[in-house]
Amino acid sequence: MHLSPDQIIFWQYGFVKLNSTIVFTWGLMFMLVVGSKLITRKLSTSLERSRWQNLLEIIVTGIEKQIKEVGLNEPKKYLGFIGTLFLFVGSASLCTIIPGFEPPTGSLSTTAALALCVFVAVPFFGIEEQGIGNYLKSYMKPTFIMLPFNIISELSRTLALAVRLFGNMMSGAMIIGILLTIPPFIFPIIMTVLGLLTGMVQAYIFSILAAVYIAAAARVRKPKPEPEIKN
Repeated sequence: MHLSPDQIIFWQYGFVKLNSTIVFTWGLMFMLVVGSKLITRKLSTSLERSRWQNLLEIIVTGIEKQIKEVGLNEPKKYLGFIGTLFLFVGSASLCTIIPGFEPPTGSLSTTAALALCVFVAVPFFGIEEQGIGNYLKSYMKPTFIMLPFNIISELSRTLALAVRLFGNMMSGAMIIGILLTIPPFIFPIIMTVLGLLTGMVQAYIFSILAAVYIAAAARVRKPKPEPEIKN
């Protein structure tokens, strides 16, 4: 039993390796791109809409609502990034029902890449919202002594994002692999269903944490209104 899809090598030439993580990551991205094109090619703006479009709008509206509840007042600005994170992690979990599919989120390299995307997105949206000067000043609030601690916080939460997602996804795959050797076969089926549920929960948690970090960076402190002087 392998602990990571990185250990499954499809092709190798010297130090160049084409492992399961790379193959299934690109395959999953290709599936999401093609699927999005097929789903959105016949969207209607009239009152008559298909059931698939209604379902799609419910999902998109639900994601926008969650983003807004986190504290981001313009959810459409962040929908592309946070929604893509959720769909990628969730799809990787759902595709485990396909025989032979190895979820790329079971590799620390994939979860680290996702965490780095969040690491880059936080200052990107923060600078876009506050400006580079105000964003950099936030690292020294309430006092300049907090600067190293804020930097350590940025790095540690990125590491925590990667390790948390990797640990939860890998543990589920390992439990299923162990139970496959134990009769009766009902246990692997039950664990597979629970694994799908756990994967969707992890996709939700990862996306919400990304939204929370972005909301903290993009928060603009509005000046307090001056009291009116009564004559």
